[in-house]
Amino acid sequence: QVHLVESGGGSVQAGGSLRLSCAAAGYTSSVYMAWFRQAPGKEREGVAAIYIPGSNNTHYTDSVKGRFTISRDHAKKTLDLIMTSLKPEDSAMYYCAASRPFYYPNTWDRRDDYSFWGQGTQVTVSS
Repeated sequence: QVHLVESGGGSVQAGGSLRLSCAAAGYTSSVYMAWFRQAPGKEREGVAAIYIPGSNNTHYTDSVKGRFTISRDHAKKTLDLIMTSLKPEDSAMYYCAASRPFYYPNTWDRRDDYSFWGQGTQVTVSS
């Protein structure tokens, strides 16, 4: 079981930057840790993920490539999302998630493959 707590959200103007952090408490055998986001009236979508076994490969949804960076500190058990060049369309509730233990999903961004979720942190980007 793992408990996830996000922090670092807030309000920023377009073009600005924010750093989200997710603290993980407990043990998990998840192979993916990820950030998802959900805007009002929209589906929750995968933003970025990191593959934990081996080389820590990272994945990004197309709309954030080159602007967002996901990273993980194994010792501190934290997952960060550095967001730069923010756009109004990045406004959403951002959630940290860990995939189902001992499960190797075919893709990183399917919501149903994630068992553990944080409570979310709001990001608002004004134009």
